[in-house]
Amino acid sequence: MLYNGRMMELTNPLIQIKKGALDFCVLALIARGESYGYEIVKTLGEQGLATSEGTVYPLLARLQKEELVTSYWRQMDEGNPRKYYRITAKGEAALALFKEHWGEFVSAVNQVLEGGVQVHGS
Repeated sequence: MLYNGRMMELTNPLIQIKKGALDFCVLALIARGESYGYEIVKTLGEQGLATSEGTVYPLLARLQKEELVTSYWRQMDEGNPRKYYRITAKGEAALALFKEHWGEFVSAVNQVLEGGVQVHGS
């Protein structure tokens, strides 16, 4: 299968979809309540979206740079302080827009995959 002129790896076709949606999954988790990085990684894994800290921490830094989240340090009773993230108004707006378009996208993909769409001229 060709993708951008190169052979696309067929081992897991959901990888590209996951990469595109992961930012918004993280935003959705933070929108439900302030969270820290490891907690987000763990929750994603529990929901079948296993990913590494090496993916989530740069993603959180990017979301912060884009002003979709803010962060602050919280000292824990035991151990080192943790960096907590909270969603901003801009992040909430981006998440709402994504949810709206995601539903439309999923519906369209399902319709094509389930055979509800015919190729014109066939």
